[in-house]
Amino acid sequence: MIEQPVRFVDRASMRLDSAAARTVGIAARRMDKLRTTAYAEYPEGEHMRDRARQIRLQTLARLDHHLDEFAAALEAAGGQVHWAADAAEANAMVTSIATAGDATRVVKSKSMVTEEIELNESLEHHGIEIVETDLGEFIVQLAGDRPSHIIAPVLHMTRFEIGELFAEKLGVPYTDDPTELNAIARNHLRSVFLTADMGVSGVNFAVAETGSVCLVTNEGNGRLTTTAPRIHVAVMGMERIVPTFADLGVVLEVLARSGTGQRLSVYTNIVTGPRRQSDPDGPEELHVVILDNGRSRVLAGHSAEILACIRCGACLNVCPVYRETGGHAYGDVYPGPIGAVLTPALRGLDDWHDLPHASSLCGACEDACPVRIEIPDLLLALRAEANDAGHADRALRRALSAYAAAATRPTAFRALLRSGSFAGLLGDDWLHRLPGRGAAWTDSRDLPRPAAEPFYLWWKRNRGA
Repeated sequence: MIEQPVRFVDRASMRLDSAAARTVGIAARRMDKLRTTAYAEYPEGEHMRDRARQIRLQTLARLDHHLDEFAAALEAAGGQVHWAADAAEANAMVTSIATAGDATRVVKSKSMVTEEIELNESLEHHGIEIVETDLGEFIVQLAGDRPSHIIAPVLHMTRFEIGELFAEKLGVPYTDDPTELNAIARNHLRSVFLTADMGVSGVNFAVAETGSVCLVTNEGNGRLTTTAPRIHVAVMGMERIVPTFADLGVVLEVLARSGTGQRLSVYTNIVTGPRRQSDPDGPEELHVVILDNGRSRVLAGHSAEILACIRCGACLNVCPVYRETGGHAYGDVYPGPIGAVLTPALRGLDDWHDLPHASSLCGACEDACPVRIEIPDLLLALRAEANDAGHADRALRRALSAYAAAATRPTAFRALLRSGSFAGLLGDDWLHRLPGRGAAWTDSRDLPRPAAEPFYLWWKRNRGA
């Protein structure tokens, strides 16, 4: 794992106003514009979002039933199910499957859950080569970096940086032409696919009634990963399930529109069991590793709704904090508003208690979410939990205590309002420089100057008008 400063504010400060952060901000706004255009052209969009939310929440309410149904259907189709309590168990299972199959080279399609458990590092530790085949993840792996976005891993990199990386790592002539860069990666990876013994994928959705695994990609690497090698291992967060194919159709309607502004992703692959005798291709073995890794604990707590997330990335694209800092500031696999809730929920608040504060609580994330997850409420609940556990910033705690003391005493509060209003008599409409901790605000933005007249006095004078 890449070493990170402990606090979000320190990680964010390293990246504010950097070229990478500016690149992320521009790209995130562009992706959000694609989303809004896609929904503007889709009259049933809001209704489908309501249906998707209903499906996800009802599924979570009976998750044990749907998982049992999925496991039984998958085994009936010839697949094998493995239950992993945590990352260590999941990595051990995947390694054991690779070892039993004499696999020395593994190809992997894009998967956030395998990033979460650090599967690459585990396989490499056991002498097994693993190659990322999604273009963005391939670039990240070459660079020794980590993804900065859920669906666009190298949102923080320019084509010039990628051209230099390919020239250095792959020994090819430098080019910054996107078409040529794609061709270089394709040519390099094709031989890797053909010599791989095992393919690893994530699971966008599993269908309980049929035991099917659905993989959604915009690149052909997903199909090559799941069909060319002898063995296919799909690693699945236990919440990534829908009851029926009809339910799958609903969530697919909102997934691509929310993530990339497409009506449907280029490749929507549905895998049901390993290759049959009549099939021309496909793996001889299909294994699905169902991962808990803290999810059952989250399901039993106040953050359970976050497990309804379908990983579209829309909340990242609208978040003003993510747009300014980029994904690396969040310090773990899941960035943006989803990460600000999911990371401390899964990994605990002791090391991640500051992430719920990486939000302005503007509500844009909830507005953009295709399943309408109430992210601001979840962030507030985590902040309260962190405060109760003694993790609150001391200066912030003192400031809020002082505010509470004043706000519950009308005379004192009005006196403070009158004193603050003196700043409104200084002429300029904006404060450009604040002292002390207030400088953290004015270092990057101006603050509106307080009104010369407090509202309560204005109301007292005008309420009869």
